[in-house]
Amino acid sequence: MPDFQYLRVLIANERRDRLELLAQVVNGLGHDVIAREIYVKEVGVVTAREHPDVALVGLGESSTHALELISEIVREAACPVIAILHAGDPAYVHEAAKRGVFAYIIDGTPEELQSAIDITLQRFSEYQSLQGAFGRRALIEQAKGILMARHSINAEGAFERLRDHSQNNGRKLSDVAAAVVESHLLLLPPQQLPTAGDNNGLS
Repeated sequence: MPDFQYLRVLIANERRDRLELLAQVVNGLGHDVIAREIYVKEVGVVTAREHPDVALVGLGESSTHALELISEIVREAACPVIAILHAGDPAYVHEAAKRGVFAYIIDGTPEELQSAIDITLQRFSEYQSLQGAFGRRALIEQAKGILMARHSINAEGAFERLRDHSQNNGRKLSDVAAAVVESHLLLLPPQQLPTAGDNNGLS
């Protein structure tokens, strides 16, 4: 099996038998099924409470029901939703994409389903890693800018300060950058709010 990170997975489907099959496949991939939901009114609450890494939504008897499940999960979570279809359905895929679905896979035998979920979850893991790398890079650039302004140094000097502090204290460079940004925000002077008697110079 490809090497990718362990995920906490929420599965949702109108059909209970498909829920159980999905749970077996996800567990077989080494991931943890943290919730299994059928009802739209409950899936949002569960998603907000459990904070899954990814959600798998199966197309049961009704495409409307599945789309409502997708909408609730996307609204309540920062995790991607993967739609599972029994067959190609361009109209449903288009509507699911508008509601924020990350990807879709075609259902089949348990072996085919496992292979498809395996590949899709691996892609999502790679996507997460890429997003994390972009986020860390942006954070480091922000910290460099703060140090450049504070100490009147160039970008290279600012980076050297971050790197040296990271190495001397055994901390990740991104953690040091985050600390710089956070402390900078905490030390900013409060905005001068207008007082009740302040009429901005107007009589």
